[in-house]
Amino acid sequence: MAIATEQVAAKTPLTSEERMVIVASSVGTVFEWYDFYLYATLAPFFAALFFPKGNQTAALLSAFAAYAAGFLVRPFGALVFGRIGDLIGRKYTFLVTIMVMGLSTFGVGLMPTFAVMGWWAPIILVTLRLLQGLALGGEYGGAATYVAEHSAANRRGYNTSWIQTTATVGFFLALAIIGGCRIGMTKESFSTWGWRIPFWLSIVLLGVSVWIRLKLHESPIFQKMKSEGKGSKAPLTDSFLRYPNNKYALLSLLGATMGQGVVWYTGQFYALFFIQITLKLDFLTTYMLIGASLLLGTPFFIFFGWLSDKIGRLKIILFGCLIAALTYFPMFKALTHYVNPALETFQNSSVVTVASDPKDTTFNLFVGPWSKFTEVDRVNDFLTKNGLNFNKVPAEPGKMVVTTIQSAKGISRIEGWGADQEKLLKKTLKDYGCPETADPKQINYGMTLLILFVFLIYVTMVYGPIAAFLVELFPTNIRYTSMSLPYHIGNGWFGGMLPLIATAIVALKGNIYFGLWYPIIVALATVVIGGLFLKETKDRDISTYEH
Repeated sequence: MAIATEQVAAKTPLTSEERMVIVASSVGTVFEWYDFYLYATLAPFFAALFFPKGNQTAALLSAFAAYAAGFLVRPFGALVFGRIGDLIGRKYTFLVTIMVMGLSTFGVGLMPTFAVMGWWAPIILVTLRLLQGLALGGEYGGAATYVAEHSAANRRGYNTSWIQTTATVGFFLALAIIGGCRIGMTKESFSTWGWRIPFWLSIVLLGVSVWIRLKLHESPIFQKMKSEGKGSKAPLTDSFLRYPNNKYALLSLLGATMGQGVVWYTGQFYALFFIQITLKLDFLTTYMLIGASLLLGTPFFIFFGWLSDKIGRLKIILFGCLIAALTYFPMFKALTHYVNPALETFQNSSVVTVASDPKDTTFNLFVGPWSKFTEVDRVNDFLTKNGLNFNKVPAEPGKMVVTTIQSAKGISRIEGWGADQEKLLKKTLKDYGCPETADPKQINYGMTLLILFVFLIYVTMVYGPIAAFLVELFPTNIRYTSMSLPYHIGNGWFGGMLPLIATAIVALKGNIYFGLWYPIIVALATVVIGGLFLKETKDRDISTYEH
């Protein structure tokens, strides 16, 4: 009966109800992503506001750690709100998640800085990030499930792909508002209070989003399930402790979402941080390039969602992971060539070495009051922040750290680390031709935009079909719970931790490209596991209550 119903629905055009569901779900989700990405975009800036000064990489890692905290808690939000969504309904859960997200974001705009409250400032910031993460953990699964359960069988990929655009649109909206504030204000004004404006604006967006979601009706498939008394009484147990549901939950994580997560965050966030921090391009040009690539690339979410209705979801996702993993190294090196050719020239013509004992180098992943930084860590920090590759060599007897720069213009040795050594190293790098910033006259804007656009194509390939794939993988009575957890572990843990892990690896290894090994290894693992153990889902009947 259910199969026949879906076959009939597949022949009908897109209905007004489907359009309303897509628009309402997407607008609300855009707002939630906007909230979440305000912090992500301002992470380098927040490093100076909410964390102690003295080590730029350490402060940046602290900012990324607070950013990552919101991602780390997302799976717990998936468990909490996924269970509510499967027990009570999709619409009710929508309203709760958006309220928690919106009020937490508005709260960030009111909080004090480190200069005012010391370590209480980052504690409050992390608390608000945790609330945001919990809310977002319950948002995505509900939106995807809600739209898919309102969709005809032959356009679930197309309809749910509109939700996939919301993350990028929210990111673009955050970039646009932050960029507008920074353009319209002096640097000092923005640093003092102007950074709060994008967070204050979220309260207006919250009101609009809640109003729109109040107009929605409950999913017809969910209503039918409840009327038949076939809903799950224990969605968490049924999802993760009973076979074969637990098998599919694990496979969807390892064979789809973890690779999708790292490709997504590499193509959008890590590319932004790499250009702005490592290649030292000014914020406005960086935002404009990333924003342009988002505008050009966003329609391809819809394209690959539509294509997945024709040829299948899984093969598109896995091919996107594969091609991204194979091309990240040459493409990020090409970014250096086209964005900051003077930096590339300096790196190719100079040799930078750091002589130290490996035991004096700390792998600083989570930074806080407990963190201790040696002179070696501070040298690594300085060189990393200047976008320099350096070789690590054995320590010289009696000296903790010796930095050597050798180029055609001479050889310079700097022993130890302190204010005087930092000043000398800055002068030496400048004298030897290392650029302090990217020269706008030397940037190849066309090629830079092309590379960023290709990154977005990878993102749309893995992300466009993923919602339909996950919805179709699990039965109705546990769908919200079952799909939310692997999605948010894949995106929140594997993807959300990417800037933090990659930055720490770069500082540890002394190579600005070495952090790319993380997304490459994860993406390739997904290709192998997904290719071997997962099957196509596009022709499945999603109104059933079991596999």
